[in-house]
Amino acid sequence: MAPLDGTMGPILLGVIVSGIFYGVSLSQVYYYYTRYPRDPLYMKLLVAAVWLSDTCHQGLISHSVYWYLITTYGDPTALTKLSSSIIIEVIFQGFTGVLVQSFFAARIYKLSGKKIYLVVPVVMMIIAEFSVSMAYAARALQFEFFAQLNDIKALSLSINIFAAAGDVLIALILCTILQISKTGFERSNTLINKLILFSVNTGLLTSICACMSLITILALPTTFIYIFFFFLIGRLYANSLMATLNARKGLLDGSSRGAETSLSLRDIHPSHAHTANFSKRDHGASAGIAIRIDTQKDSRHDAELEYQSTKYGSSDKHMVEAV
Repeated sequence: MAPLDGTMGPILLGVIVSGIFYGVSLSQVYYYYTRYPRDPLYMKLLVAAVWLSDTCHQGLISHSVYWYLITTYGDPTALTKLSSSIIIEVIFQGFTGVLVQSFFAARIYKLSGKKIYLVVPVVMMIIAEFSVSMAYAARALQFEFFAQLNDIKALSLSINIFAAAGDVLIALILCTILQISKTGFERSNTLINKLILFSVNTGLLTSICACMSLITILALPTTFIYIFFFFLIGRLYANSLMATLNARKGLLDGSSRGAETSLSLRDIHPSHAHTANFSKRDHGASAGIAIRIDTQKDSRHDAELEYQSTKYGSSDKHMVEAV
């Protein structure tokens, strides 16, 4: 039997590391449902769908390594064969990716003031990645041996290319929107800088994994190291979504004294008499980026008066609600 360090080794390590990230995503799902009970139903369903797809993916890759190392133990020929579970996992990873990237595409649509031309290239990347993933899985299920995957190597490369390009494009557009939305208000600019950094970080890991999978399949085609990185992409997608949703209550400068900040994907509407809306109505403003800051009344620090005394810049994309 040939050494397994370059074949089954990366697959086993991929399952182990994926399991670690799966545990992290589980804790984040629990945190989300306990901390954000008032989120809209569609957002809760999205989280549930991503969790279900992520769970199926983890189960499939765990079954594949069990089949290779336990069920067919002692059979060298089995190591050259394709387990059906190691192919079906591509389908569920594709579903996870399309759900999470669609969420970020929707965020771009809302934050940009519903500018279609910014969303179209992102949607095209999402559709391309998902379509190629489904085509790859459909073809691979017809094969019996790993060596036959060379016939669809172009599809495998395309999955990673579209995944990396889509994540980079999403991060780039979000950062651009946030950057041009800065005002002269120091606290607002500080918050936007945090959001820019957060947008970069959430797409960075998935892009790196996709690039590493692409590089290793080209540089080390006789090994399964690329599978190690490929296993992690879906798990990182799930964690990036949950981290984005769960960070809403923490993306606030300490000087805000317990305020709650969220990057809203919905139009802001006043909820009670103490709501003050700051928008450039005189210049035909559109409800683009919205930063909602909920503060507690404090005799030493009246946030409402502070905001009312602040003169915002001329950007038509800002609408701030201070309660």
